[in-house]
Amino acid sequence: MAVTASTWQPLKGDKRWAYLARAKTIRVASIDEDGSIYLTPLWLVVKDKKIYLPIDAGSRHAANVKAGRQLSALVDQGDEYATVSGVRIVGSLREVEDQALLDELAQLVFDKYFHVDHPYVEQYLEFGEAAGRTYYELVPTKMIGWDMREINVIAMPEARVLPAHVGDRLL
Repeated sequence: MAVTASTWQPLKGDKRWAYLARAKTIRVASIDEDGSIYLTPLWLVVKDKKIYLPIDAGSRHAANVKAGRQLSALVDQGDEYATVSGVRIVGSLREVEDQALLDELAQLVFDKYFHVDHPYVEQYLEFGEAAGRTYYELVPTKMIGWDMREINVIAMPEARVLPAHVGDRLL
């Protein structure tokens, strides 16, 4: 079996759900009718170990999934080896129809991304109403996570000698 970040430093269970709950952006990819990949960053909220996405009526993701085409998603972060982490998801979307749950999800989005008197909350809500925004549950058939932050990286001494070809920096 090949060694990957998800087998070397897996992100599973409650840690994975906490990671997803804290995440601000999920990248969702689905397959358009012409076979091309439609990829967009979206917001997400997690409730009871379920992932919910606010999606406008004109979104191609919902149409692509309703047409039976594949969907994948990725939540990731990290700027260097010791901070790289993420969760890759393969699955489908299920439209939320329960009004009480829709209201609760709207409140969760407000709490996560806005605050009282936030300068853009009114525009977000107005656009959502005009665009027919609703919520979809991202139903995973497969989730793979990794978290290199779990590795104990020892402090490395700073190099004091630069290679010969680097002459533009003073020590």
